[in-house]
Amino acid sequence: MLEIFGNIPLWALLIVIILIIVVAWKLIKFAIKILIIVVVFFAILIGLDVIGVFDGINNLLTTFM
Repeated sequence: MLEIFGNIPLWALLIVIILIIVVAWKLIKFAIKILIIVVVFFAILIGLDVIGVFDGINNLLTTFM
């Protein structure tokens, strides 16, 4: 039987490596989704600032105070 690192069988090591790769891939996909959400959110905020929405809200609030 093929063994590596003493008494750990090679097939067990391969299964652990495959599981680590699958979990890492899922974490990377999740991080990319979160990054896309953050980028879209900030792009919307920048767009609203460019068209003057926040200035309008600020002027509206200062007229009531």
